[in-house]
Amino acid sequence: MIRPSYLDLLETGELEERVEALEKLLERCTVCPRDCLNDRLRDERAACHAGRLPIVSSYTPHFGEEPALVGERGAGNIFFGLCNLRCVYCQNYQISQNYREEKRNEVTHERLAEIMLELQERGCHNINFVSPTHFAPQMARAILIAAQKGLRLPIVYNTNAYDSVEVLRLLDRIVDIYLPDLKYADSEAGYVYSKVRDYTEHARRAIREMYRQMGDELIFDENGLLKRGLVIRLLVLPNDLAGIRESLEWIRDELSPRVAISLMAQYYPTNRAGTDRRYILLSRRITEAEWWRAVSLLGELGLEEGWMQEYDGAAFYYRPDFTDRETPFRDIRDFQKGS
Repeated sequence: MIRPSYLDLLETGELEERVEALEKLLERCTVCPRDCLNDRLRDERAACHAGRLPIVSSYTPHFGEEPALVGERGAGNIFFGLCNLRCVYCQNYQISQNYREEKRNEVTHERLAEIMLELQERGCHNINFVSPTHFAPQMARAILIAAQKGLRLPIVYNTNAYDSVEVLRLLDRIVDIYLPDLKYADSEAGYVYSKVRDYTEHARRAIREMYRQMGDELIFDENGLLKRGLVIRLLVLPNDLAGIRESLEWIRDELSPRVAISLMAQYYPTNRAGTDRRYILLSRRITEAEWWRAVSLLGELGLEEGWMQEYDGAAFYYRPDFTDRETPFRDIRDFQKGS
């Protein structure tokens, strides 16, 4: 068996030291690049509205992820409430941008640990923290508690990539699989559509740190389940607002052409993108031609590792309640071979 690295840290006592260092960042919050400097240990709220305790909107075995995470029994998804971005097209905006409702979903660190152990008992192949950035210290504390009580699953850090490099360094060997978005090649788009400054610069620095920790090799078990590695998600947006070519070229040239890519077709105009005329460029689904232009870039630029969604019907695969066991993804290599 491939053993999660946090178990080694637990045995040496370093896991607890890392958790304490992460929690220290909450005193004047620098957990993400917003650097709000509020005292979250005193439950002061900042731009993301997160305080001392984690918010869990839902948790479930989930079947809308990449095949190597889903397997037969699903990824153990834990959907955190709130977010440090304000994407106008967020597909989960009901939980990411609704503080008054989500405040009711605060849980203790001990309860979060229990959720992880419950997902393990239900047969999930990993613990997949969705939107963990603003709760990274709380996540780490819960991992420590759960590991002491028998957690043995790999940890997936499923993030928008607007992450602090300092936090990521403290998560080295606590996280087994990094699953970051790379939303934009241009920070101006990040400001207009996700309401944060310098998104691209911060996200690239964060992903570079993830690559430093993981390299470009994916480690699978005998059943083809991913146990360690880095997979970068790219969501194709209408009118090429994501700058897919530029992001793929950066990955190839600055990281490695062997880094795994997950190319996603699931965009649909929701939240403010579907109603606000200021975001008219996002007011429709991507066309099939836009999708295939993005797909063709993978072969053109020599990127062959990873997965791509099927174009038809991809829009709803990442809802928190998605339970269909038919995977929305196919392997990039298989596609390029014509199978």
